[in-house]
Amino acid sequence: MRLVILGGGESGVGAALLGQAKGYDVFLSDRSPLKATYLDTLREADIPFEEGQHTESLILNATEVVKSPGIPDTVPLILKLKELGIPVISEIEFAARYTTAKLIGITGSNGKTTTTLLTYHLLKTAGLNVGLAGNVGDSFAKQVINDTFDYFVLELSSFQLDSMYNTRLDTAVLLNITPDHLDRYAYDFKNYVASKFRVLQNLRPEDTFIYFRENAPTQQELALRSPNVYTIPISLKTSVTPGGYVQEGRLVAQFRERHFSAETVDLPLKGPHNALNMLAAILAAQSMNVPDNAILEGLRSFKNAAHRMEPAGTINGIRFINDSKATNVDSVFYALSSMDAPTIWIAGGQDKGNEYSQLDEVVGQHVKALICLGKDNKKLVDYFSDKLVTIRETQDVREAVQLALELGQPGDIAILSPACASFDLFKNYEDRGNQFKACVAEQIAKRNSY
Repeated sequence: MRLVILGGGESGVGAALLGQAKGYDVFLSDRSPLKATYLDTLREADIPFEEGQHTESLILNATEVVKSPGIPDTVPLILKLKELGIPVISEIEFAARYTTAKLIGITGSNGKTTTTLLTYHLLKTAGLNVGLAGNVGDSFAKQVINDTFDYFVLELSSFQLDSMYNTRLDTAVLLNITPDHLDRYAYDFKNYVASKFRVLQNLRPEDTFIYFRENAPTQQELALRSPNVYTIPISLKTSVTPGGYVQEGRLVAQFRERHFSAETVDLPLKGPHNALNMLAAILAAQSMNVPDNAILEGLRSFKNAAHRMEPAGTINGIRFINDSKATNVDSVFYALSSMDAPTIWIAGGQDKGNEYSQLDEVVGQHVKALICLGKDNKKLVDYFSDKLVTIRETQDVREAVQLALELGQPGDIAILSPACASFDLFKNYEDRGNQFKACVAEQIAKRNSY
């Protein structure tokens, strides 16, 4: 059995190691240079590889191919493989064959990472033997070589789901579906919706499906499918039983005979989007029989990943928040909805075909000024010029922080929540967020030195 791995990142190298451990003849190919750590791993394991090219004669003789999620299905090499009838699968699909662990899979256009990390934290707090994989953590494939975990929490992108066929989750979570990555789906939103709904494939009646009922695309698709599975809705507008909802400042989650509630004021995650994320994680934990006391302890002790509504510091009474991960309009909607003070909104970057009308109401309610941080701010400026009195433009993150200080007053909030990709001025959203935090820290240090 010849296993070819396309892509030499975390998932690809992990799949190569697993393939070798299971007796495959393994070859890894990456069109880009490999990172030094992955080169060392492959050499130490004596796994053949190439970098900087794809040699078709070494790839088209595969029995099976594990493809990086970053490689579109439409590239000529993948089309040739499929024409030859060679299966092309994801690392998740490959690794799932070799584990007996219970699997929780979490997808959605927004909130995946927060919900995945929180679900993992709740299970870990309860003392369960749990692994973290998918879009976060270490390679799933590498972790199942010895298969020591009883549970895995998997963050699943649409790209990973596209190359999954036989994997069966025990609990599937679909947080929301909003337009994103449409360039990978022939600019047809229906294709993207269908991709997200692959999280349901192979579920049995005793398995669990958790979804957000106020998300219209999810509701519409669910009505067409009527899956035969234990289905649990989450609502931010009304009580649902069984299900998860918010009631008078409390999170309430009812799973079968289980009933859990917690005061939101006691919890570190704030805002309606995080209420959705927390309820999904609570219900997922309940589906794995995590005790209520462990759920509550885990909720209170959780610390979110960076760049997601992350406090960056306070200057002159102005609170700075780094929400650089908010790369689409839906994420920004939830971020601005959670603001509890007059807000200076820092947005912009590489536009993703954004439609800003969704933000009209929350901008009117919360935003006092807009700072556009990008090479081309015309779309943002044109749309909000008749909705906001104060709009400033810059291509420098340090100047954006300075402008926020000039426009703000004690008690205000300045939030970087871009609604756009970062690649016009930054390496990625992490780089954007880190530079923003560094500029805020620089201003704090400057004032402390006076």
